[in-house]
Amino acid sequence: MTPDPLDPAVIGARVKALRESADLSLRDLAARSGVSAPMLSQVERGETSPTLTVAARIAAGLELRLSQLLRLDEGGSVTIVGKAQRQRGGNARRGHRFEVLTAGQPGQRAELSRHTLAPGRATGAADDPPMHEAGSRETALVESGGLLLVCDGQRYPLHEGDCVTFDADLPHHFENPTEHDAAFLAVVSAGLRRS
Repeated sequence: MTPDPLDPAVIGARVKALRESADLSLRDLAARSGVSAPMLSQVERGETSPTLTVAARIAAGLELRLSQLLRLDEGGSVTIVGKAQRQRGGNARRGHRFEVLTAGQPGQRAELSRHTLAPGRATGAADDPPMHEAGSRETALVESGGLLLVCDGQRYPLHEGDCVTFDADLPHHFENPTEHDAAFLAVVSAGLRRS
């Protein structure tokens, strides 16, 4: 049985998860939304059901639409992304193409993508700023070919079948030093608080 998205306990758990994934304190979200920290705390604990006005303000503070916060635009707890629905991107001049294999839903904690890198090319430059939020982690699996991970100024050679995990909020990119295309899968996990 699918939980009621308007149940106060469901809304509260969702608000808390989204707030924490954005690395916001209750005070931070209060400042961003205009909803008091005590009211946010009550909502997160499921002790009160927010009015639509309050829910809309919380959503705005989380940089979401109200329908995203309440999951009214989702079809349930299982999401399938068909091959034709994948988000595609990259830079042809740099010889880098990618496909995002997961749905881009609010609050999603991880994104899976598949990358192809031409010989002698890179996914970015050494001076590119980090493209992932603070606390993010990335895991990459080399499907074919060879790669070089350049992370925070250090170079790590990777071979077919190798899997690497690193702090994705550090400056990083992949290079293909070989004479053949390289392909790899990457999972980026949302920013998590570090202890």
